[in-house]
Amino acid sequence: MAMKKALLDVLFASEKRKKVLLFLKSGHKEMEVILEYLNTTRQALLPQIRTLEEYHLILHYDDIYDLTNIGKLIVDEMIPLLSTVEVLDVDVDYWGTRKLDFIPPHLLKRLDELGICKKINPTIQEMYEIHDDFYEISKKSTSHFAITAAFHPHFPRLFQELISNNVHIYVIMSSELFDKLRTDNYTDLAELINNKFVHFFVHHEKMDFLSFMHNDYCLMMSPLREDGEFDNKHIRCCNPDALKWGNDLFEYYQNSSVPLTMI
Repeated sequence: MAMKKALLDVLFASEKRKKVLLFLKSGHKEMEVILEYLNTTRQALLPQIRTLEEYHLILHYDDIYDLTNIGKLIVDEMIPLLSTVEVLDVDVDYWGTRKLDFIPPHLLKRLDELGICKKINPTIQEMYEIHDDFYEISKKSTSHFAITAAFHPHFPRLFQELISNNVHIYVIMSSELFDKLRTDNYTDLAELINNKFVHFFVHHEKMDFLSFMHNDYCLMMSPLREDGEFDNKHIRCCNPDALKWGNDLFEYYQNSSVPLTMI
C-alpha cells in the first residue's frame, strides 16, 4: 500500500488544491463555479479534488463541494500564514536582515495585516525627500504619529506646517533624542510642547529601531539591520489593516513612555 503524502504537501504542493480550499472558505460551491473560478477543466481538476477528499478536507454531495470540519480548521490557519508569506515575499532578503525585536510578539504574529508593502531604498541625496513626502501625506490627515530616535533636520518647519493644517501630532522620542533636542533645539521644543496640537512622550527604554510613522493613509517604518546599523531602507504600507496595526504599535510604546509637558 502506497504511503500517503504529508498533509503539508497536500496543502501547498498544488496551487489548484490550495485555491480550491481557500475558495470554499466562503461556503459550499457547485463544481461549475469552482471550474470557472480556477479557469480549468473538470478533467484537470478532479484528481486534485479526489486528493482533498481522501485527506478529509472537502466533501461533496451531488455536484456541490464544501469544506469538512478539518478543512475549515486548516483553512482558518492557512489564511494568516499565506498573508504573512505575501508580506515577506515582497523582499524576503530585506525582512530577513532586519532587527524585528522592537515589534512585540502579539503584533509580530499579526504581521500579515501589513499587506503588500513597498520597500523604499533612497540614495543619500534623497534621504530626507522620502520623509518630506510622508509629511505631505500627513498634511491631509487628522493626525500624525511617530516613534523615533532621530528627527528630520527641518522638523520645526514641518511640524508648523502640520499644525497650520490642524493636524494633531503625537511623537514618542527616545531619551537620547530628547536630551539632544533639549540641548540643541530648546526654543523650538519649548514652543511645540506648549502647542495644543502637539503631544510629546519620552521613551526611556531601549529603542532598537530608527523610526516609525503613520497617518490616516500610510505607515512607514525604518528597522535597523541585524548588526544594529542603519542603511536608510524603509517600508511603506498603505491599507486599513496596516493602519490599525500601526496604531496598536504606537499604543504599545505609548504605554511605556512618559508624557512630556515641560522641559
